[in-house]
Amino acid sequence: MDNKITMGLNADELILQALREDISSEDVTTNAVMRKAQKGEAQLICKQDGVLAGLYVFRRVFELLDGDVAVEFHFSDGDKVKKGDLIGTISGDIRAILSGERTALNFLQRMSGIATYTNSIASLLEGSKVKLLDTRKTTPNMRIFEKYSVKVGGGYNHRYNLSDGILLKDNHIGAAGGVKELILVAQETTLYGVDLYGKKALPELLRRLCQIEGICWLRVLYSYPEEITEELIQVIKEEEKICHYLDIPVQSGSDAVLKRMGRKTDSAQLKYITGRLRQEIPDICLRTTLIAGFPGESEEDHQDTLAFVDEMEFDRLGGFTYSQEEDTPAAGMPGQVPEETKERRRDEIMGLQQEIAFEAAGGMVGKTLKAIIEGKMPEEGVYVARTYKDAPGVDGYLFVNTSRELLSGDFVEVTITGSNAYDLIGELEEEA
Repeated sequence: MDNKITMGLNADELILQALREDISSEDVTTNAVMRKAQKGEAQLICKQDGVLAGLYVFRRVFELLDGDVAVEFHFSDGDKVKKGDLIGTISGDIRAILSGERTALNFLQRMSGIATYTNSIASLLEGSKVKLLDTRKTTPNMRIFEKYSVKVGGGYNHRYNLSDGILLKDNHIGAAGGVKELILVAQETTLYGVDLYGKKALPELLRRLCQIEGICWLRVLYSYPEEITEELIQVIKEEEKICHYLDIPVQSGSDAVLKRMGRKTDSAQLKYITGRLRQEIPDICLRTTLIAGFPGESEEDHQDTLAFVDEMEFDRLGGFTYSQEEDTPAAGMPGQVPEETKERRRDEIMGLQQEIAFEAAGGMVGKTLKAIIEGKMPEEGVYVARTYKDAPGVDGYLFVNTSRELLSGDFVEVTITGSNAYDLIGELEEEA
């Protein structure tokens, strides 16, 4: 075990606590038979095959008892040992060796046992993409030692403590009132299942998730257009819980730029895919992202993208300037576009989209939509909500005027009475 890391985790204090537990005020047996210091040596011999872990802790036990005790090892943590192997020798005052042997062996046996067992499972996973993770279900005051042993055995530490990360369990979900909306997002959500089952399985996953009681909305983000199959379209169409909403990153409306980007679709295919979605699901909300100023993008390419945006009339669109990322193929491409040009092109894209979005928002007036309450603006006396057309954190809001007491997570029917830029304004249906 790394000395610096161990000391940082207060290993010494835990070792001393174990020594106090075993020795208390004194080792009465050793002191009864040996009143004076006497030099001697003990051997640490392996009793069964396994993986070593905890040699540093073993040595530290004796160092804390008597700084003059020397421990020499012939193996290191992580080494595989056989029954009968001489692991090391302990030399010094026999009294310190006798008093500390049980505590030192307790640590070493416990830690080596965990490393050995972990290694037996980890070896079965070799050659796969599966990682063996530990949990927080450790012996009180032994966590740093047990988690270290898992790593020595070939496993991985998940969370060291509750501050290391979020892990939602049934009791958390129940205490929070349950999950109302489930959002599926990945680098390529539509490729779900390829790494696990050797085939694309997003439609099957969605159907199974729709069977979970309590979930009202399912939302799919980041779906590559070429992976949107007829099966996926039909699942979204048929399952009531799935929001009629798809996030499709098209990146450009210029065939020349799409080719340089290495995209698998051209503008004609993109138009076909979006056309199929709108044909099968007329009220579907389509979000996309576009990159302005990709290397080699000409003014003609930019005009093609503007024409594409104007024709497609996406419900939601995010525009970004190309960022030259180190160690990417595009970073070394010729024809890097000046920053000012990239920003101008992005602004022109967003200006056009703004006209489309504002007109669409105005066209929602008079319609009634199901919405989920996000919270309340106390100073305004207005509730903040989202419709199926709005993913949290990226899309607009629906502001609901009502005197009724509502809670976050409540679903309500709202009649749209107005719009403000990208946002909508409405009243509860029964109050409209």
